[in-house]
Amino acid sequence: MWGLVPLFWPLLKPSGAAEILAHRMVWSLVLVGVALLVLRRWAWAGELLRQPRKLGLVTIAAAVITVNWGVYIWAVNAGHVVEASLGYFINPLVTIALGVLVLKERLRPVQWAAVGVGFAAVLVLAFGYGQPPWISLCLAFSFATYGLVKKKVNLGGVESLAAETAVQFLPALAYLLWLGSQGRSTFGTEGAGHAALLAATGVVTALPLVCFGAAAIRVPLSTLGLLQYLAPVFQFLLGILYFHEAMPPERWAGFSLVWLALALLTWDALRTARRAARALGTAADAAGSTGGAVGETGSAGGGSAGAGSTGSAHVRAENVESVIAAAPGSADAKS
Repeated sequence: MWGLVPLFWPLLKPSGAAEILAHRMVWSLVLVGVALLVLRRWAWAGELLRQPRKLGLVTIAAAVITVNWGVYIWAVNAGHVVEASLGYFINPLVTIALGVLVLKERLRPVQWAAVGVGFAAVLVLAFGYGQPPWISLCLAFSFATYGLVKKKVNLGGVESLAAETAVQFLPALAYLLWLGSQGRSTFGTEGAGHAALLAATGVVTALPLVCFGAAAIRVPLSTLGLLQYLAPVFQFLLGILYFHEAMPPERWAGFSLVWLALALLTWDALRTARRAARALGTAADAAGSTGGAVGETGSAGGGSAGAGSTGSAHVRAENVESVIAAAPGSADAKS
């Protein structure tokens, strides 16, 4: 769904990016507010209001995602769909860089190589564009910062969207009212269909998030991570095939380097996951064998079977922990 969103924003013309953004904030809160009322999931709101630090982080997240949404809407409607897709291609690389700079995480060699290739891609694209790809960088850094803040907030997807749009709601509504007082609002002046499309910005925002949350509990994490690359791929293809944006050789070279960096990251993540799975399997087998031996010894000495099973559990825990600690890259940053 996220990959097809570029098809939606041009339908809202002649509304400007700022007006579309304000409607997106207002209608998103209306939609998720109704959903939470129906589901009776409001207990988190009281807890959030009693935690000023967490509320401050939600406000920062709302500000950062406002920048992200606004730049993306403007980029699509101004004919920069390909450059916008690049922002989400390089987002994982920026996320890794923030992990190193802000969270002091350590990278595996392949991750360092991917970051280096990504930096080279930005240089190539800057040469091709004649300037740094500001749209891509703005989208990548804003979304990576948003993810970093959300990691600290630790709210569910729908609850987080409700909290963030609640912060955005009053400024957005005030802007729309001011726009209407100046006679510059397009809501209601371009027909009922146009007004319905502006109201649908809430659905376009919330529905993919709800579907993503549902998939997250049903699809393996590794598969889910790979599927997230589909959104920028679809955006990129739409930019070239549907919107007919230019792709000179320098831009192809830059994108190829970005895709190489993402391939390195994906290969490294899958390899690390397989190693961790093998390590856990080995630990479980070793713990089972040791536990069985302990149980037999306890039984021969008159001990209870319960003591044997308790010993097995302790050995299993110790073995698993030791194998995880010794596994290659276990203490390194997660990409």
